[in-house]
Amino acid sequence: MSDTRAAIEEGAKKSGVLWLGLDRPRLAWHAWHDGAVYLVTGGGEQELPGLADLKRVRVTLRSKDNGARLVDFEAAVEVVDQEAEREAVAALAKERLNAPDGAHLTDRWARESTVVRLTPLDS
Repeated sequence: MSDTRAAIEEGAKKSGVLWLGLDRPRLAWHAWHDGAVYLVTGGGEQELPGLADLKRVRVTLRSKDNGARLVDFEAAVEVVDQEAEREAVAALAKERLNAPDGAHLTDRWARESTVVRLTPLDS
């Protein structure tokens, strides 16, 4: 594993938030699962305008301890079939704090939200 890839994995596992280069820098909570970052947008969740329409996006991971930039990287963007990616969606649901509908969270996401996978691209 490259140093950059190791830094991405470690940073994504340790911090529950990251920054996305969208219309402006956007803070987003996420889950790291199986070599990729997973995010949910829309349907009462975080609004990440235009993310699902992109082919790639710039991601910044910062230190949970002091906020210093750990790593910036480009990631491929892919909308996830939530039924096919149940394990990833479950991992993402575990990271969702204070959900108003905890027991039915993933059902709501299936109806109203988009789950996106960001796969780090080799630089």
